[in-house]
Amino acid sequence: MSDQAQALRQLVSSYRGLAEASSKQRTARVLTVSSGKGGVGKSNFTLNFALALKSLGRKVLVFDADIGMANIDVLMGARPRYNLYHLLNREREIAEIVELGTQGLPFIAGGSGLADLFLLSEDDLNYFTSQIETVSEEMDFIIFDTGAGLSKETLKFITAADECLVVTTPEPTSITDAYALIKVVHGLDDQVNFRLVVNRVSGESEAHQVADKISLVSQRFLEMEIPMLGYLRDDPHVMQAVKRQTPFITAFPASAAARDIQRLAMTYLDVPQNKPDDTLSGIKGFMHRWLRRDK
Repeated sequence: MSDQAQALRQLVSSYRGLAEASSKQRTARVLTVSSGKGGVGKSNFTLNFALALKSLGRKVLVFDADIGMANIDVLMGARPRYNLYHLLNREREIAEIVELGTQGLPFIAGGSGLADLFLLSEDDLNYFTSQIETVSEEMDFIIFDTGAGLSKETLKFITAADECLVVTTPEPTSITDAYALIKVVHGLDDQVNFRLVVNRVSGESEAHQVADKISLVSQRFLEMEIPMLGYLRDDPHVMQAVKRQTPFITAFPASAAARDIQRLAMTYLDVPQNKPDDTLSGIKGFMHRWLRRDK
């Protein structure tokens, strides 16, 4: 673990040098990846999306925030020695709990510590905030892979983040549950920005059909637009990569799914990040919204 910690410190140091050379301080954009139900490939999407952003020169930290089924480490065949629990109990600093996964991707394993995150005292929450800020200042994106469904914890992550990517599939139950998630979150905070990712489709036509169903009902009943960020085709290479415990973008870079995730990442970076002028963004905005919510 000491090698991991040293490698992360060197990584952060190199990022800090780049940041100091710029007149504008880096502010990580915080986004959640969520789904209305389990089994839609949310965590696999999160991991490969992060790696695609990294391949495009962005600094990305993945935070496994799925309390019940945390498995980002499993998808990479990693065995983290420490997790969020050790940070919250002040047994380790954040540089020691951040692991370097596939292609040097920084990630934080949630583990049992995630439940404690919702019970912190003000002093402990301030400590957590200061710790995560030391890393977030050197990142472009912090991606929280949340639990599926409508748990209190998932809803709090979504409403505190800058943006939520909702992953669905063409299955009717997946579509219905994705809309239910959007509806509930919208009822809690109508300023949350959503974008839709349609997974396991036969092609572009089916992806648009699924996205249109959710978009039309959202426009009718919620008076809001839910743009589709992109889609991933159903590809047998994805399951092969899962069995290898290797991200499919790494194991099969020429596969349909890998090409789709790369295109999706490029689209994401090309779309302007809309934010009201008076709204805090990044980790400071995330923690500000987190602290004001008891739901």
